[in-house]
Amino acid sequence: QVQLVESGGRLVQAGGSLRLSCAASGRTFSSYAMGWFRQAPGKEREFVAAIGRSHSTYYADSVKCRFTISRDNAKNTVYLQMNSLKPEDTAVYYCAAGNRLQVIVARTKPEAYDYWGQGTQVTVSS
Repeated sequence: QVQLVESGGRLVQAGGSLRLSCAASGRTFSSYAMGWFRQAPGKEREFVAAIGRSHSTYYADSVKCRFTISRDNAKNTVYLQMNSLKPEDTAVYYCAAGNRLQVIVARTKPEAYDYWGQGTQVTVSS
């Protein structure tokens, strides 16, 4: 089992930056692909970014060039650096982990991941 804990979410003004962290338990962190998703009120959970075991990265078009996902295997931590934030980025942000083939072939789909954190709220004001 993998335990994920997100942190770093807060209120920020449009145009500002935030860095979210996701701390993972276990000694096999490097074996997992990791993803960030977000969910706004009344909306479906939406793919934001993912990073593979090989450190390959993937981004939703809506965050491309603004957000950067990274991982530090020595610290069992995944990060999401968010720059040029917009009010539309307001959501609860969730960290996810998976080690099945499905996470590779369907990395943008929540159902491809096996473990989830509780989420951290990001609010972007205009």
